[in-house]
Amino acid sequence: MWCGFGKSSATFAVTCLITASVVIADTGFAASQRSYTPQQFRAVLRGLGYNVKVTNSALTDEETKKAIREFQTGYKLKPVDGIAGPKTQNFAANIVQILHRNLNAVVKPNPPLPRDHFYGSQTEAVVKEYQKKYQLQETGIANLALRQKLNEEAKTVFSQPTAKPTATPTTKPTATPTAKPSAKPTATPMSTPMSSPMSSPMSTPMSTPTATPMSTPTATPTATPTTTP
Repeated sequence: MWCGFGKSSATFAVTCLITASVVIADTGFAASQRSYTPQQFRAVLRGLGYNVKVTNSALTDEETKKAIREFQTGYKLKPVDGIAGPKTQNFAANIVQILHRNLNAVVKPNPPLPRDHFYGSQTEAVVKEYQKKYQLQETGIANLALRQKLNEEAKTVFSQPTAKPTATPTTKPTATPTAKPSAKPTATPMSTPMSSPMSSPMSTPMSTPTATPMSTPTATPTATPTTTP
């Protein structure tokens, strides 16, 4: 049974339809054509839970064609012809890309899975890590049940607001220009030179003649001759 589920055909169809709508709604990728080698496409089918051996032979053996028809039926792809045409390969590529995105959000591997459409050893390792977290069999296969559970967890992660750190710019020292005097000071002489009496008839000499000395010369004594006997 497809993806390992032993369900009725009605339940099977509803489950696949829901999964298909989830994949289509979550697809944010361009519709450019993606192509695989036979080995790569078989690895994708096996990784998504289909019973197929990974070889590089043409995709024409009955086992591979049956897996492709189950994939096409589950995701309502037309025609259901068991041929991995461009439409089938593009749809498978979208599923793997969404799987990588969800695993990166929930498991947070280091390094993260690339946003490519290949199901390689790194994808298997991260799927096993997810299975180990929930004590599931560590097969590295992301079947339908695992992808649905993972998708719900990823929605919860994506719905949480991401706290954006406020970027504090590094303060760059602002060059302060050396202050230049706006005007050159005019040298003002501290003392005004004394005007010369001869420089101008209107100028008055600043100097005052010193006063006449107050001392009065002593009188010359008058000698009185003495009489000699």
